[in-house]
Amino acid sequence: MTITRFSVAPLHESTIHLAAVASGRAPADLVITGARTLSTYSERIAPEREIWVANGRIAAVMPAGAYKSGPAPKRVYDAKGGTIAPGLVDPHIHVESSMVTACAYAEAALLNGTTTIFCDSHEIGNVMDVAGVEAMLEDARMAPLSIFLTVPSTVPATSPELETAGGDLTPAKIGALFDKWPEALALGEKMDFVPVTMGDPRSHAIIAEALKRNRPVSGHISGRELVPAYAAAGVTDTHEAIDRAIADDLIDAGIWVFLRGGNPATPWNSIVEAIKPITELGASHKRFCLCTDDRDADDLLNFGLDWVVREAIRCGMKPEQAWAMGSLHGATRFGLGDEIGGLGGGRRADLVLLDDEMKPVSTWYGGELMVDDRKVAPVLEETLNQRYRYPATAYNTVHLPKTRKLVPDLPSGPVVANAIGIEMPGIVLPHRKVAIAPANDWASILERDNLSFVTVIERHGKSDGGMAHGLLHDFGIKDGAVGSSVGHDSHNIIVAGSNEADMALALDTIEAAKGGIVVVQQGKVIAFVGLPVAGLLSDKRVHEVAAENQALKTAWSAVGCTIPYMGFNLIPLSVIPEIRITDKGLVKVPEMVIAPLYD
Repeated sequence: MTITRFSVAPLHESTIHLAAVASGRAPADLVITGARTLSTYSERIAPEREIWVANGRIAAVMPAGAYKSGPAPKRVYDAKGGTIAPGLVDPHIHVESSMVTACAYAEAALLNGTTTIFCDSHEIGNVMDVAGVEAMLEDARMAPLSIFLTVPSTVPATSPELETAGGDLTPAKIGALFDKWPEALALGEKMDFVPVTMGDPRSHAIIAEALKRNRPVSGHISGRELVPAYAAAGVTDTHEAIDRAIADDLIDAGIWVFLRGGNPATPWNSIVEAIKPITELGASHKRFCLCTDDRDADDLLNFGLDWVVREAIRCGMKPEQAWAMGSLHGATRFGLGDEIGGLGGGRRADLVLLDDEMKPVSTWYGGELMVDDRKVAPVLEETLNQRYRYPATAYNTVHLPKTRKLVPDLPSGPVVANAIGIEMPGIVLPHRKVAIAPANDWASILERDNLSFVTVIERHGKSDGGMAHGLLHDFGIKDGAVGSSVGHDSHNIIVAGSNEADMALALDTIEAAKGGIVVVQQGKVIAFVGLPVAGLLSDKRVHEVAAENQALKTAWSAVGCTIPYMGFNLIPLSVIPEIRITDKGLVKVPEMVIAPLYD
């Protein structure tokens, strides 16, 4: 037996039977007894309750032992005093960041108590256009997880003058995706927030495709001064609140705030500051959600949405409030609050058994036990063995030039370099002016001025191998190179290092595997994660990729890189201040102009 989102029939087909079960006239398929229940509606935990399940849905929440006075259920599960809560709902994630397919992602999600996600697939859209988004949707339909689409809204993230992308999702294409795919419930994050606030016609035409279909619009914004215009443009949520001040502005502007929690060693743990309008300024939590945004395979297992809930508790929220922010609030934001996110009658039986530390023990998806005592249950194992296979075109997306010059020309005289500053957490990168004195070779300049090479190579076969050279300041790598085919958001290849030979080996390794992330030291590959699907995804199970990912992180630190590789992947993301590099050159943000390497 395999389980997908479609294994549970629509509610209108089950109301008669559910009413019969709830009134004791028909047996339940499953009774979970011996439990406390966490109500996200009243935000209370009730002792000594049991859940009656039929047709993959909740028929009733009853007092403990009530099932014994009626028809015998088909199955009884003893929760042994644990707490039953609704499955978590992640309102903003990118499957591609996990390095695994949607089917593989489901395994980690269910282990962490997450049963529904809202996915913005703009990464694969940037590589493969509509075909990539639709392949991801086919993948999602075979997954044992409820996966809804927030249609990619900013592909490419900027313009052909500033970067070369593989995809171009026009307003017409976006409208067609909404009309063809019922699971397309919202517009994905509108990352070009400066053009939006300045009234750019294409940006607003894309927003219009969502608004005229009564679909909500998700956002991505930096800068308090832009909040009023962004809200006026129709954007009603964002996951990019990084501090108390902008989170407070956003919530009062009517914009849902998705509090993003993540591994504290990465740029993705902004919840600690952004939650403070609630904990310090007295704001209601009713329009705050919890989300994960980007997770690699390793962090997906160790820092799931359940971890974000516990982080919210650590920051001052009550457990019941935090779980509601991680389940019902996300469901409500996208119009599914009567289907998921709570323990009411008629809701999907997407349930999580929690221990006293709010850690998931077992997970039911549509009434089927998928995770039992923190282990994959047989029905989940069977479903995962029949994962979606991406089309052949998805395995052939890396097209590089034969001639490759990976470092800039040595300056013949004194120059001032426009360098990209590297500093934690690695999202905003400062523009640094570095005076470079003449030298006989690059090695002495790099060492003296604490610089590293960085090059972005176009890989979509659209510009005959266009590439741009830059310099990183304080990147830290001294004897080697790193490279990635996940250079956000056009996903051209980014390579950085201390010498051209190691950079060339990194590039060759990525090309041979049709995608991946690599660490090279002294002429040897010391870590590699292959990503053959669109240069973004592995086709292995999540635990296999997580193990490769752990080895990559160890090697990444060993060669001296001062920001995590997920921060490195953001260096080409030309919508975030202050300076970036794409295949077209250095991009100054928010001016959105190309800058020379040397002044």
